[in-house]
Amino acid sequence: MSKPVPMPHSETYDDMQNLRKPEPFHFGKFLYNSEKGTVMGRDRASWAKIGIFYIIFYGVLAALVAICMWAFFLTLDPRIPKWKLESSIIGTNPGLGFRPLPPVDNVESTLIWYKGTLPENYKHWTDSLDEFLAVYKVPGLTPGRGQNIYNCDYNQPPPRGQVCDVDIKTWAPCTKENNYSYHKSSPCIFLKLNKIYDWRPEFYNSSQNLPKEMPSTLKTYISELEKTDPIKLNTIWVSCEGENPADQENIGVVKYYPIRGFPGYFYPYQNSEGYLSPLVAVHFERPKSGIIINVECKAWARNIKHDRKDRIGSVHYELLID
Repeated sequence: MSKPVPMPHSETYDDMQNLRKPEPFHFGKFLYNSEKGTVMGRDRASWAKIGIFYIIFYGVLAALVAICMWAFFLTLDPRIPKWKLESSIIGTNPGLGFRPLPPVDNVESTLIWYKGTLPENYKHWTDSLDEFLAVYKVPGLTPGRGQNIYNCDYNQPPPRGQVCDVDIKTWAPCTKENNYSYHKSSPCIFLKLNKIYDWRPEFYNSSQNLPKEMPSTLKTYISELEKTDPIKLNTIWVSCEGENPADQENIGVVKYYPIRGFPGYFYPYQNSEGYLSPLVAVHFERPKSGIIINVECKAWARNIKHDRKDRIGSVHYELLID
């Protein structure tokens, strides 16, 4: 009689009974195992090897970045931009700026507004001009400016390494001693042409080829200067007018100091040490009070384009004197 064959499932069940149950996972023990002396499953020697590897890796990486930056800066000149004129973001059309500016808490405003003739009413505007013009009065405030200042003129451009002086102390009535005429309700506004490296103006230096949109008062000024002092025709001219017919009626007489534009001997701008941009002081002798006057000032040269929407070659601000 044959022996009975044992059932397979009985043997499998016995084997399963003999299996060891896995130890439960302890997160605290994983972080630090005092028995094995490991931290997060690694001993000190393992962590030391990893630390040395990353120190060497990031050290080499930092050295490569430093070498690349050093090589890059060798290609740059601290005074000459790599991209100029048409190749630069700035382009070839300079903008026009004005001073004084409204308070910083109203930075988007272009309104110059004050009441009456009391000092506390116009103090912000005169203080702002004092601050802006300080570098023109004290040479030491501009790095490198001092011994290299030269008294330029139309027939006397600055020698190499020297910069033209901008003597604002004689621009009466637009002087600090005269409160820039704000106390007489006839304020002075200072204009400045933005600097573009190596840009050379193409002057309107003949009364025969002036653009038709140029103000008639400026055309007359150029024609008279052509007869009396033609050497001064190499100037970037400036005009300030009311934007609209009503503004033109209310703006009153406008005068310019020291002349009606930026002298040509200040150009081209080449980032010379101690260079200061030329200025034009615009004096509004008797603007109508109690009403906002929209003013548009333009710079005039053959290679300066004007666009009222984009404010190219011009600047807009408002006057309100109560």
